Amino acid sequence: MALLITDDCINCDVCEPECPNQAISQAEFIYEIDPNKCTECVGHFDAAQCVQVCPVACIVVNPEHKENREQLMEKYKNLMAAHGR
Repeated sequence: MALLITDDCINCDVCEPECPNQAISQAEFIYEIDPNKCTECVGHFDAAQCVQVCPVACIVVNPEHKENREQLMEKYKNLMAAHGR
């Protein structure tokens, strides 16, 4: 499952640099997560780094992008291959 940043985001800037897939970016009002790049850090870490550092707990599972761990690992492999890693 990709993650989602809710409207509770305070734009503290701590999540964006933590994302190993560069899935987090500043949107018009709050940060957003690109579900096509988000692997919940599967392939990189044991836990989603953005969730770990978020001071207001505004990063939740995106109900529109349900994926199991195997699908997230496949997405990770595809992202790494696309970047020549």
